[in-house]
Amino acid sequence: MPGPGDTPAADLTIAQLRRQMTARLAAGGVETPERDARLLLAHALGCAPGELLERGTTSATPEMSAAAEALLTRRLAGEPVARIFGQKEFWSLTFRLSPDTLVPRPDTETVVEAALSLFPDRTAPLRILDLGTGTGAILAALLAERPAATGIAVDRSENAARTALANFEANGLADRASVVVGDWGSALVGGFDLVVSNPPYIAEDEMAGLAIDVRLHDPHLALVAGADGLAAYRAISADLPRLLKPDGVAVLELGAGQEPAVAALVQCAGLRVLGPARADLGGIPRALCARWHGAANRTADEKRLGTFEGNG
Repeated sequence: MPGPGDTPAADLTIAQLRRQMTARLAAGGVETPERDARLLLAHALGCAPGELLERGTTSATPEMSAAAEALLTRRLAGEPVARIFGQKEFWSLTFRLSPDTLVPRPDTETVVEAALSLFPDRTAPLRILDLGTGTGAILAALLAERPAATGIAVDRSENAARTALANFEANGLADRASVVVGDWGSALVGGFDLVVSNPPYIAEDEMAGLAIDVRLHDPHLALVAGADGLAAYRAISADLPRLLKPDGVAVLELGAGQEPAVAALVQCAGLRVLGPARADLGGIPRALCARWHGAANRTADEKRLGTFEGNG
């Protein structure tokens, strides 16, 4: 664990070990070295991160140092902390990960926030569809907030679907959530109040520029969507009129700069975009909301591309 001139591992306190881990992570180019060192060391010691201060003067045993070193080595190689732990918190729920699922990100909570704002009644018996569910995080968060709702989660990956099912069970939501292996909504009948999705939206030529933790550890199937990053949006948009009830709503996560193109796709399918996309904490437009009024109510204005209308 120690570098040249550092205190030998056997003589380190917990606080000193943490400082050394932080320094090595910083030197290795990790963006959040203090946070990652705290989480990794707590995991190695089998304690909560908040307990590290209380144990700061305790001597680190060789076993503790070895456990911390093993985790640190993986992080320095570019493996995300969540992948190392095999789980990630999202919307105050814990989700198990697999090689076939993305790590749920705080940005995606914007999709949940947008959907909840459109259905403020906690007692509403909503039918929700989550396309490309991965870990099941979006649907699970919505079901946790809307106890009368039920949902179907769809993923092309059988392993991802199994992971989502396990997460619904672990979070006490399995009685209201079903999981389907399929290509978007093609196998479903429809009649949903709400369709949500965090689809792949990375263009093929953008993969090489992604961060190493994403490029090497996230499943490409869940990242890449054709030459322009819009292939999944095209498939989903075409299916939304069939999947949604009249007055049903779709909430789609966006990649940076994709709002105009995705808005055009859903409007071409006959949906009305509900104002500008909801921004994430970084100010990036992240959640596009659109309403389906039914084929009988489509107007000429609603068919025009590039038209944004106020919330309704």
